Amino acid sequence: MDKKKRAVWGWAMYDWANSAFSTAVMAGFFPVFFKKYWSYDADLNLSTAQLGFGNSIASLMVALMAPVLGAIADKGSAKKKFLVFFAYLGAVSTAGLFLVEQGAWESAIVVYALGVIGFFGANVFYDSFLPHVADENRVDYVSGLGFSMGYLGGGLLFLFTVLCALMPQKFGFADSTQAVRYAFLFVALWWGGFTLFTIITVPERTDAAHAHRDKGVVLEGIRQLLSTLRKARHLKTVFLFLLAYWFYIDGVDTIIVMAVDYGMSLGFDSNDLILALLIVQFVGFPAAFGFGKLGGWWGPRKGIYLAIGVYVFLTLWGVMMKEKWEFYVLAVIIGCVQGGIQALSRSYYTRLIPKDQSAEFYGFYNMIGKFAAILGPVLMGTVGLLAKRLLMPVSPTPDQLTAVGQLASRASIASLLVLFIIGGVLLRFVDEERGKKEAMVLSKGS
Repeated sequence: MDKKKRAVWGWAMYDWANSAFSTAVMAGFFPVFFKKYWSYDADLNLSTAQLGFGNSIASLMVALMAPVLGAIADKGSAKKKFLVFFAYLGAVSTAGLFLVEQGAWESAIVVYALGVIGFFGANVFYDSFLPHVADENRVDYVSGLGFSMGYLGGGLLFLFTVLCALMPQKFGFADSTQAVRYAFLFVALWWGGFTLFTIITVPERTDAAHAHRDKGVVLEGIRQLLSTLRKARHLKTVFLFLLAYWFYIDGVDTIIVMAVDYGMSLGFDSNDLILALLIVQFVGFPAAFGFGKLGGWWGPRKGIYLAIGVYVFLTLWGVMMKEKWEFYVLAVIIGCVQGGIQALSRSYYTRLIPKDQSAEFYGFYNMIGKFAAILGPVLMGTVGLLAKRLLMPVSPTPDQLTAVGQLASRASIASLLVLFIIGGVLLRFVDEERGKKEAMVLSKGS
């Protein structure tokens, strides 16, 4: 295998590595364990709000750091160093969840937030390698390959940890609670171990324009960021795309991190919800790869629109669903489009930015994504609490409490519709050719 192919597969292997966290922890076990173990006996809607606010605080910290770190990495040829630092921060923090005791929801949020910071912080630098490992003709395919590998790798580890939780004695655990606690350790080892493939096979860019000494690189990076902001008039297309992305990816990310919580609020069994997540992973493996091919054939923007339309339909169905089988059908459909919209958004953005500032611009990209992830969970939590307050009778019976809680949860998921619609409308005004010209002007002037 030549160096270019090794770099592509090594790059994609990081998605294989870190998707164990996004799947088994963020979307899978953490929401369930948070409700049943760390928030034991807490109010249903209050624990949803606590989880949403915890996700939002971690996302805010990443959002504020990302562009500065990206600019510093571009100036000092330090993308790989930053990727390694944040990846292992995330892996170690994930292992730390094993130590958090029952009822200690505050500690769980803090340790989990550090894991989220590591996950998303590393993604800034992982994404920034994309334009260097793939040219424009292959960028949709390579971006889709990364997400496809992520779905497969994350799904395989998630499957193993789910089996441990369902049949703990067969795997040497005392009960399901102990199995889930050890699942956090398995995720940490998987993440940290497979990251080594990326470290070994993906080369750091060290050309003369970027081969600065470590001394003064922080100040140079900050100056680069300020210079980019001063030249914002040349970046209208980039920022318009980022604004559109902010809205529609908010809906996607919120569904990822809050779907299990929403299903539990409707009274579905946690084991059914975990199985639905597994379906998403294994459907997502070929679907993300297929969307990468679709982007090269049909165009990435059309593919993004297709996915947004599907998410609007899914959200409407989710508001009205009542039966367990519906959750499984929704899981299949989500698996078909979730990786696709992520992969094509990343590859489309690559076309609009200067390659020599890729980490800085992917810092903006991830910053916008994380600000969106702040809005979504808070929006769901706030709408759910307000709806519950407005609908709750003065002296509710137990049945009325359950009914109002479920109505409030349905209202919270319905609030995501506005995000998909606004994102789709804004994307209509993004001009790719104009964006390429703006990137060339900025690159020549930097």
